[in-house]
Amino acid sequence: MSSSTSLTELKAIRSKLKAEGKKIVFTNGVFDLIHAGHVDYLSKAKALGDVLIVGLNSDDSVIRIKGNKRPILKQEERAFVLTNLKPVDYVVLFDEDTPEKLISEIIPDILVKGADWAVEKIVGREIVEKNGGKVMNIEFVNDQSTSKIIDLIVQRYSK
Repeated sequence: MSSSTSLTELKAIRSKLKAEGKKIVFTNGVFDLIHAGHVDYLSKAKALGDVLIVGLNSDDSVIRIKGNKRPILKQEERAFVLTNLKPVDYVVLFDEDTPEKLISEIIPDILVKGADWAVEKIVGREIVEKNGGKVMNIEFVNDQSTSKIIDLIVQRYSK
């Protein structure tokens, strides 16, 4: 079911896209229980360039970062949903706690994260800027998060 691209494949694709003069945008995250906030964010990220690559935290990575109760959906399902969203061109899984290694391999033209990240704290910023790229954050339009959705479900159905 997974629709992720391996890093090896993605590096070859990246070389071809670079030769074609395409602007590559990269973002990353868990993307568990996709909601309108995710879709809005990914649409805005894609609008910054020609191709959007999403680095997706593996299940093991999510467990280390968020604890044993996450992710709700397994990495294969999360990758499948993401690759079938209109703004997303490629999804690549990463097992580390941060996407720094992945960013250093891909070297995107634009690196984006949500506005909850100060630009100077965005992992991979130095790599992208050193290679002439831009690092930006994107404002959230609504107050949704997977954690809030989970809390709402628990609250509504635990009575």
